[in-house]
Amino acid sequence: MPDMKSIFAANREWAQRMHESDPDFFKDLANLHAPEYLWIGCSDSRVPANQITGLQPGEVFVHRNVANIVHGDDLNCQAVIQYAVDSIGVREIIVCGHYGCGGVLAALENQATGLAREWITEIVGLRDRNAAALDAMANNDERHARLCELNVIEQVHNLSQSTVVQAAWSSGLALNLHGWIYNIQDGLLKDLKVSVSGPVEA
Repeated sequence: MPDMKSIFAANREWAQRMHESDPDFFKDLANLHAPEYLWIGCSDSRVPANQITGLQPGEVFVHRNVANIVHGDDLNCQAVIQYAVDSIGVREIIVCGHYGCGGVLAALENQATGLAREWITEIVGLRDRNAAALDAMANNDERHARLCELNVIEQVHNLSQSTVVQAAWSSGLALNLHGWIYNIQDGLLKDLKVSVSGPVEA
């Protein structure tokens, strides 16, 4: 069993380091919460939004779930989007997937069970709609990588159709949606070039 006390010890050491490097760090953080970005990413522990973007705490608002899915009926995700746009004033929303995603692999290979199987149903449908192109690829690694990309593209589309985003655009807000993917093998982000800035593009 993991030593939970070690986590608290590490937390104290981190807090002390942050205070020593910037005595006002926590005071400033507590008094300001105005991130410019909403990050919708995967729950995978290897994809921490702040670290891979070089952003500091307080600079990115984050929602994470298995395989970075934006379901229209997921009240958690939709509430995060609404709060980010309406209350915080975020104007840049990033959907970021990653290569090697376990949720996407489960959809590709029909491996998921229970609630996870229900959760990734949309990716299974995405796989089926792109079956010919995926089957033409050289190996399963290539198919997996491509389905990870296709999933990000699909989720940006879903995001563009959400009630909150549509309402923001209708009211004239400059709200930009982006689709990125992260490579765990080299630590680099890739822009999938599917940015959307208004209802006409969506």
